[in-house]
Amino acid sequence: MFVTQAIAAEEATAGGVFPPFDPSTFASQILWLVITFGVFYMIMSRVIIPRLAGILEVRHDRISRDLDETERLKNEADAAHAAYEHDLAEAKKNAHRIASEATEKAKAETAAAREKVEAELAEKMAEAEARIAEIKEKAMGEVGTIASDVTVELVKDLIGGKVTKADFAKATASLVK
Repeated sequence: MFVTQAIAAEEATAGGVFPPFDPSTFASQILWLVITFGVFYMIMSRVIIPRLAGILEVRHDRISRDLDETERLKNEADAAHAAYEHDLAEAKKNAHRIASEATEKAKAETAAAREKVEAELAEKMAEAEARIAEIKEKAMGEVGTIASDVTVELVKDLIGGKVTKADFAKATASLVK
């Protein structure tokens, strides 16, 4: 029986207008549209929009906190970088100072060692000059004796006579006067 009613309803509407476009049902359609819209508006305004607003506010607060944290960390990083640069400059300055001190100390030690070596060399040089002067004086003192010996021998060989050292000394003494 239900099937026959459905078929009869189909035949009745087949010749008629599509129900939403039927002007006789406009009033009821508008009433249900207003009721449905009102219910959805109430649900949206009382439930969904406050929840979305809360979620957006939480996100906004979280983003603000993250930005503040980022700014704080950036400032800390900048301060750490500035401290690092300052410490690096101080380290370079200290290294330069230490290198300069070491260089000056090495120069002073080298100069002291050079002066010591020069003093030793000067002392040895003075000793050597003194020995040379002594040897020269001794040699010069013996030159006269050697010259007289050689002259005596030359005169003996050349003249064939006998000449003594005393004779030679008298002869040379008379020449020098």
